[in-house]
Amino acid sequence: MKDLLFSVFPNENFVDLSLYQFGWERCAPSHSYGPAARNHYLFHYVISGTGTLLANDVSGATQTYQIKSGQGFMIFPGQINTYIADQKLPWEYVWLEFDGLRVKETVEIAGLSPNAPVYRAHSRDLRETMMNEMLYIARNGDMAPLHLIGHLYLFLDAFTRSIASMKISRGGSLRDFYVHEAIAFIEQNFQNDISVEDIADRCGLNRSYFGKIFKDAVGRTTQEFLMNYRMTKAAELLKLTQLSIGDIGNAVGYENPLHFSRAFKNIYGISPREWRNRNQISV
Repeated sequence: MKDLLFSVFPNENFVDLSLYQFGWERCAPSHSYGPAARNHYLFHYVISGTGTLLANDVSGATQTYQIKSGQGFMIFPGQINTYIADQKLPWEYVWLEFDGLRVKETVEIAGLSPNAPVYRAHSRDLRETMMNEMLYIARNGDMAPLHLIGHLYLFLDAFTRSIASMKISRGGSLRDFYVHEAIAFIEQNFQNDISVEDIADRCGLNRSYFGKIFKDAVGRTTQEFLMNYRMTKAAELLKLTQLSIGDIGNAVGYENPLHFSRAFKNIYGISPREWRNRNQISV
């Protein structure tokens, strides 16, 4: 039996909840990952064994957590972390990297934060439901994106209900309306030379106030969200078309190819050309 399953999600065009990569691993003794930081939320659930998480808190200080089977840990966007399997009883875990409009609020309701990243369930049944949803996703990476997103919602429901000490708020709010309006405007105009001021104007709000409610809801600034959205669209074009790098940059709002390449590398860690060489689908 393999000791590792790993998949990259093929589609990132889900706003409320999106999946980025996922997998399962039975680690070798003392196996480690990091130090590293992620752009999105990354949750590990420990099926068996034990290990250590070293992660920066909000002050930047490194904290150490011992984590055993039946527990888990959340890595937050931008949080520097390292995790290490125990030498004598190395862990087996399953993980999901995800993000979206509702994720920051949901994780906060669950009581996890950079200062408290360890998952400890109040309900064994819900914990096992959550684990099974994670394993289903890890084992079925070739299923349709919408199918996997459905199971990601089921995971998040079990995750939240197994740990949360208060009820998830129901219904919408005026803040949600403004944020959805902003995201819809970005989706329709990302290829144009739009600014944060343009997006705030569309919502009829002061830029400063708009920026605050957007970041509170989404977990990143409007500019960061716009850049990530543009680079997601660029990655699709690199993967699926024969357009030149310059034409793709223009198609996502960058007239200067150098500026486009820098922005793309900032998100994906490699140049657009290298990303295309690794990921392009032959036609």
